[in-house]
Amino acid sequence: MPRLDLRQKLAILSDAAKYDASCASSGAAGRNSVQSKGIGSTEGSGICHAYAPDGRCISLLKILLTNFCIYDCAYCINRSSSNVERARFSVDEVVALTMNFYRRNYIEGLFLSSGIIRNSDYTMEEMVRIAKKLRLEENFSGYIHLKTIPDASPALIEEAGLFADRLSVNIEMPTDVTLASLAPEKDPRDIRRSMGHLRAKIEEHRGEKRDRTKPKRFSAGGQSTQMIVGADPSSDDDVLTRSENLYGNYRLSRVYYSAFSPIPDSSSRLPAMKPPLMREHRLYQADWLMRFYGFSRPEIVSGGEGGMLDLSIDPKLAWALKNREHFPVDVNRADREMLLRVPGLGTRAVKRILSTRRHRTLRLDDVARLCQSIDKVRPFILALDWSPGGLTDGAGLRESFTPKAKRETRQLELF
Repeated sequence: MPRLDLRQKLAILSDAAKYDASCASSGAAGRNSVQSKGIGSTEGSGICHAYAPDGRCISLLKILLTNFCIYDCAYCINRSSSNVERARFSVDEVVALTMNFYRRNYIEGLFLSSGIIRNSDYTMEEMVRIAKKLRLEENFSGYIHLKTIPDASPALIEEAGLFADRLSVNIEMPTDVTLASLAPEKDPRDIRRSMGHLRAKIEEHRGEKRDRTKPKRFSAGGQSTQMIVGADPSSDDDVLTRSENLYGNYRLSRVYYSAFSPIPDSSSRLPAMKPPLMREHRLYQADWLMRFYGFSRPEIVSGGEGGMLDLSIDPKLAWALKNREHFPVDVNRADREMLLRVPGLGTRAVKRILSTRRHRTLRLDDVARLCQSIDKVRPFILALDWSPGGLTDGAGLRESFTPKAKRETRQLELF
């Protein structure tokens, strides 16, 4: 095998990392007190863009330590039986790349994952060495996200949390049955055990308000995970059921959904076509409704057929069209929970409505100034000078939100 230079390794290992969707800022306060520095040029191998909860765009160096792997997961391009070009960074190479990109203002942090080399502990130890060297020797104050190895030693994962802003443990599949079928070397119990251990350590290091001694930082941005969508027959209801369980039992900061992408020489157990990217998008919208809008999972999936979300309209609108008896909603009297169920009203718009109506009675023009799209909101609300009349119950209301271009078979690209 010819010896690869650093640029060649970066091209291979940044491309291999693109399949991991669990890459975003933690939203936690940065170690660097200066948060307003410009990002500068962000062109180049391995640089991805993530968004913080406040809307800031953050550039991260997203790479694998190596794409060599002893596992043979059917859905993974880097599986041991895959005929792909292999590469491996040394610890010093990852540290040097991160610092060089950071000093040039190309990136604000590092997202590091890896194939399994030798064994889980050896791989995890190498990743911890990178984070530790960046923090202690290079005084790196940027964001670090490490994808942990589920069956690695708890002591190594604990050490990783002391130097990383966020840790992730990928659940991979919506059900244990399909994970066992497509990734027989991975044990769902190890994944859940690792998640439970991380939850306990994160809560332990948060401490209580009465504590006088501030606990050490430990994965201040919490933990996240990723599920591959469309590689197995699981419905959207199955996917969201798993997410509901993960949020409830392990207090995850985020579940990421990654549409399955067919890979060369793949197993006959995998689909030949990738699912529509709109399915991934709808799952993110449904996830948001569960986390921030007070919707339950059964409410969200009830609008589709066979446990699948409707691809032509968003899940909030689908619920509203199926439950028209709750509308129109009076924007001057309804409580926050009901306002959050109005299609077109986001959490910020609802907050503005609640604040503004303390001082005056809202008209339709007032609502239009407080939300992004009054056309979507109008059929579902009452205001001082507005009533939708029969519009809320109109037979053609759904079609007005699904123009012909969207109803055609082609799917919208997300990015």
